[in-house]
Amino acid sequence: MTIVQHLVGPALLPTPLEIPSLSVLTYNVLLPNSVDGWWNYKMYHPSCSDKYCSWEYRQQLLKERIAAVDADVVCLQEVSPLSFDDDFAFMTEELGYTGKEIFRRGRFRPATFWKRCELAAPAVHKDRTLLTAFRRDEQTWYVLNCHLQAGAEARRRVRQIQEGTKAVITLAKKLKEVEPEKNAKVIVCGDFNGGQECAAIRYLEDGVVDESFVEDGAPVVSSRKELPFQPPLRDVFDGKDAPPTLVVSELISLLVKHGSAYEQPQFTEDVLQRLERIFDRYATHIVEANERVMNVQDVERWLIAINGQVGRGSEFREAARQMGWTESAEGKDDASEGPTRITLPVDGYLTLEGFRHVYENELKGGKFWGIAYDLAVLGEPLPDAGVFQSRYDRIYSSTAVQPTAVMHFRSDVPCPNEHEPSDHLPVAAAFVVANR
Repeated sequence: MTIVQHLVGPALLPTPLEIPSLSVLTYNVLLPNSVDGWWNYKMYHPSCSDKYCSWEYRQQLLKERIAAVDADVVCLQEVSPLSFDDDFAFMTEELGYTGKEIFRRGRFRPATFWKRCELAAPAVHKDRTLLTAFRRDEQTWYVLNCHLQAGAEARRRVRQIQEGTKAVITLAKKLKEVEPEKNAKVIVCGDFNGGQECAAIRYLEDGVVDESFVEDGAPVVSSRKELPFQPPLRDVFDGKDAPPTLVVSELISLLVKHGSAYEQPQFTEDVLQRLERIFDRYATHIVEANERVMNVQDVERWLIAINGQVGRGSEFREAARQMGWTESAEGKDDASEGPTRITLPVDGYLTLEGFRHVYENELKGGKFWGIAYDLAVLGEPLPDAGVFQSRYDRIYSSTAVQPTAVMHFRSDVPCPNEHEPSDHLPVAAAFVVANR
């Protein structure tokens, strides 16, 4: 097998034409796309310049990267349903992709494009997995595009990948595959939101996860879960030195004092002091015992600074609760449908303890980038702690196919940047039908 590595390079090495083959690229392209996704700008501002983070600039880099690889099947993650057709029109109009499928639900959707092959059956949509089956060279190939849940959601990630892989077997049986558990030509790829040690990865590579497996301080399954393929799937980098695919600024060591990133995290003393200084700058109201607090006007100024407007973001929702808002207190029109609209109580106020609680809630939710962004725009930027690297993006295959070439990309500085349009780096591989 050939390993190809470079920033922007030629197409994947060709496979012998007489052997049925398929090439696949997986790429988390990073929201927001062209439509405003204010919550995601916290992922890379203010460290990345506006020019390099603009969709126009990033879109051109994405197009160049995808064109350079020229894979038969392109699996994207984090596309926006609001602007998908316009954002990725270049895939069909310029790069020759003849088919596409976008996941049906959510803001962060997977999408799959293809050319030089035909869809063999309607796509299957499960929880954050998108399954497509293709006919090429009289062979059926199954491609599972995954974007597993991020954060302290190990149980859900296992459930998602189990559901997706079981869907492959179900579809293969509908298409009259003989013993699909052994013979189906399967490629599983995407952003797994976890490294080598996480349960979802172990499920794919070991073929089983049981009740003894603990992730983020808790068991991930209540009963033994077995992969429907035997033997288990193989990483295309099996036995090779696989590069990181997530390259971003290091934040956790600056923010978290105690516990893991997701298991009972606590702020460092430095961050607590920064939050107190910010609170002191915004708190203009005095209550009993000479305590300084943020009244509703102070809270609104703070929310506009971090989120651009009042009424959006988890900081707004938690601040409203800390100020005394409850659904029962707000009241609800009997004729209305849906959740009650959250508002800041006019007579409420936010204490220092409540302000800290807002950000502790963000920390528990794994919103490290959002916290760093807020600190920076509020005048308390964190120091540079170097780069965090991990391997979240992977390609796996069943033993019915054999990888012949793998292409990966490298960056030594946090992404996105002048040369990289996303915080993730792409991975691509070419496969042939295994000679068994």
